[in-house]
Amino acid sequence: MTSPAPPGAGLDQAQLERLTARALDHVRDGTVVGLGSGRAASAFVRALGARVAGGLRVRGVPTSEATARLAREVGVPVVGLEEGILDITVDGADEVDPHLDLIKGYGGALVRERIVATASRRRLILVGSEKLVPVLGSRGQVPVEVIPFAWPLVAREMAALGCRPTLRTAGGVPFVTDNGNRIADCAVRVIEAKAAFERDLRAIPGVVDTGLFLGTTDVVLVAEGREIREMRRGAKSA
Repeated sequence: MTSPAPPGAGLDQAQLERLTARALDHVRDGTVVGLGSGRAASAFVRALGARVAGGLRVRGVPTSEATARLAREVGVPVVGLEEGILDITVDGADEVDPHLDLIKGYGGALVRERIVATASRRRLILVGSEKLVPVLGSRGQVPVEVIPFAWPLVAREMAALGCRPTLRTAGGVPFVTDNGNRIADCAVRVIEAKAAFERDLRAIPGVVDTGLFLGTTDVVLVAEGREIREMRRGAKSA
């Protein structure tokens, strides 16, 4: 299976600009910011770079090598997790359900995205309205990062769980993550028992992490036409 469409592919440039402007309202001077991966997150990194050029003092912890390169290009100082707790991480998502649980990983950076999100006090997600789903799995796919040696075992165990796993390819060869692993795209129906499904996937030897991000998100900013809607965990959307 080739790589899926990149996160944020449904947003036009004007929507990206409105989303990133709203996201920048959440960034304080002098803080450490987690920098996500994908189209929406990359637009945020570019907007953050423009603010840095204007005098904003921040440092960024990237969730992928591509994001690290972009951050350096636009002038955002890049640091690692040794900086301690991050103030906020700004990232995208591939699915968002009404509880603000997510599917991530269509871009292949899910492991570092998880690590950086966990190291952050607050997690902010940028999406277009097409990413909102009633139930996770509505788009039919959950990415899973897998140690290459374990792939035959993982494929059998995933199939036993009711998945239809396919090893992701890019340019006709297996896609390799920044961690040197592979991505298995697990074809699924809607996931009614998402916590149990995540637990079962994680229990398979050789699975590094899954694209199910449950209970990790604080705020989602949604581009809907010309408007930006804010959704907060535990509150009605605004």
